[in-house]
Amino acid sequence: MNEQTPTSMPFTGYQKFVIFLLAITQFTVVLDFMVMSPLGDIMMKTLRITTSQFGVAVSAYAFSAGISGLLTAGFADKFDRKKLLLFFYIGFILGTLFCALAPNYHLLLAARIITGLFGGVIGSISMAIVADLFSLQQRGKVMGFVQMGFGVSQVLGIPIGLYIATAWGWHIPFFWIAIMAAIIALTLSVKLMPITGHLSLQRDKSAFQHLWHTVAKRNYRIGFLATALLSIGGFMMMPFGSAFAINNLKITNEQLPLVFMITGVATLISMPLIGKLSDKVSKFKIFASATILATIVINIYAHYTVTPFWLVLVTNVLMMVCIMSRMVPSTALTSAVPHPEDRGAFMSVNSSLQQMAGGFGAMIAGVIIVQKDNFAPLQHYDTLAMIASTIMLITIFLMYRVNKIVQQKK
Repeated sequence: MNEQTPTSMPFTGYQKFVIFLLAITQFTVVLDFMVMSPLGDIMMKTLRITTSQFGVAVSAYAFSAGISGLLTAGFADKFDRKKLLLFFYIGFILGTLFCALAPNYHLLLAARIITGLFGGVIGSISMAIVADLFSLQQRGKVMGFVQMGFGVSQVLGIPIGLYIATAWGWHIPFFWIAIMAAIIALTLSVKLMPITGHLSLQRDKSAFQHLWHTVAKRNYRIGFLATALLSIGGFMMMPFGSAFAINNLKITNEQLPLVFMITGVATLISMPLIGKLSDKVSKFKIFASATILATIVINIYAHYTVTPFWLVLVTNVLMMVCIMSRMVPSTALTSAVPHPEDRGAFMSVNSSLQQMAGGFGAMIAGVIIVQKDNFAPLQHYDTLAMIASTIMLITIFLMYRVNKIVQQKK
């Protein structure tokens, strides 16, 4: 399907199936990364590690994913996207299995690095497939559905993972993710058609030349910077969310899965609506409005002390809906920046910067947050919120620049 596909054209049966496949693939990858945050309190207490060590464990995945994306960016447009997706997805499954088998902190750290090397590239390949098969006018809606993997991971994955971890230990959720992913990999290998249209557009002789030509383009660099700052702002708050809720807000281990479940339901309902709205109204306006609202809610939440459960729940729902209302339109806009022949390389570099910036954000959080012992309240969470909010507000200007680039292309 080319870039001129009209907005009114309905999705074909195969396109709907591809959206479903990419969404459930994204679900497992997002769940593998996201489950670290709600398991944070359990893991810190079980492994007897500090907040900074846990920050390193979270960022290890992100940094290795970023390095992997940069190393593979030059090759991303040289192969059938189906084969590339399967290769990295199988590596991701093995890495997740190693996480499940890790007996201590250091081997867990090594397993997270392996998982990141493979898992960090999958999102960029999926986005390249979306951009190959769907027009820009359809992409907001498609991104809304594909990124529903995030919402589903909260509705089903994280609460179930928390219950399992509480009953049988933090290792078991990783076993569960690996088994699910193996079934999905088999489906991808059998049902997904080869995606090779981009191969005829290649002009660069070597992978390094292709990567260099991609990074050298000014408009692409603006997209990269916007993505990096988006990730730093978002990742700062995430790793210590469960520890803050339990130790500061005094939410119980039994209530925590319910918070993630209800927040996930709200995300599931809102994301397709946000996708449709961003296609009809303005992707940039939706992004800017959601960013301003998100900064307000985040700062209110970070100043809570012991808080009634219903208020924690309502604030979490508002916070997550605002954050996802940023991600859907920004991803759709960024996907429109590269030309078709550069799409895979652009998405790989973009994903790398996203992951590494996120890892940098998690490391900063680990340094700023202080906890006297594994059962004490977290300190300086409000400071973290203010820093994250400042970075988030800067991204409004950068996404404005990205929006201008996309408008000029059209």
